[in-house]
Amino acid sequence: MNILITGGTGFVGSSLSKALLATGHEVTLIGRSEKSCARMASLGGVTCIAADTTQPGEWQKTVANQDALINLAGRSVFALWTRSAKEAILNSRIKTTRNLVDAIPDGSNMILLSTSAAGFYGDGGEKELSEESPSGQDFLAGVCREWETEAKRANEKGARVAIMRFGVVLGKKGGALATMKTPFQLGLGGPIGSGRQWFPWIHLDDLISAIQFLLACKECQGPFNFTSPGVVRQKEFARALAKELGRPAILPAPASMMKLFLGEFGQSLLKGQKALPQALEKRGFVFAYPTLEKALHELCQ
Repeated sequence: MNILITGGTGFVGSSLSKALLATGHEVTLIGRSEKSCARMASLGGVTCIAADTTQPGEWQKTVANQDALINLAGRSVFALWTRSAKEAILNSRIKTTRNLVDAIPDGSNMILLSTSAAGFYGDGGEKELSEESPSGQDFLAGVCREWETEAKRANEKGARVAIMRFGVVLGKKGGALATMKTPFQLGLGGPIGSGRQWFPWIHLDDLISAIQFLLACKECQGPFNFTSPGVVRQKEFARALAKELGRPAILPAPASMMKLFLGEFGQSLLKGQKALPQALEKRGFVFAYPTLEKALHELCQ
């Protein structure tokens, strides 16, 4: 397949590119800058285009030549949510997806795999959340709704659209785990708030395998929770990570402090989703890392 990946030079995109190249696909990446593209030069065989995907441009001309599009672009939500930051979080997702879909030719039979997030469900409380569960009402849920709506427009052009609602992606060389490990290694880690909120997560290897699974599955469309079946509470995640690193997990981050210093983003960290990968498992996908203990043991070696 000829495959185009927006946000392809990031944490997930770079690992995905290696896996796709290894299985014989032709890969074109869209990166945010020449510098980010330069980092991908060592892969060999990959084409990287530096472009601002929130703006229409020459990069859109590459879309028509593809068999599949994988839309990973989006500004990180791990920041203080000022008005400008929230605008960047929204626009990086909505405008990129809009421009990508606009470039798909009418009557296309290509595949669009477009990212969303488990945050689609808002604060799920104790409910088990399948792909059929309704959206939440907070900022991130609203972003996800708009994001998914833009992607679904590709159906009107004949494309097969699958929405990937990512949990927290755990990998060795970046992402959330790299950020979280440091305080734990210093003995300063612990649960956030009460720690009772559900913590949807997925091992990077399983995420990449699931993407390849959806590319090959001609009947797979609609939303898919990209979350491990072994979902845990946040305090259980903190204990498991601390145990794997041989450190204590006794210093919780109080809810009041999270709200005070991180504002609306801090409040979002106190929410959780017990999102289960029912659609993937129904289609026959098998997780290599279904439990947190197995995943962390592999990742922390």
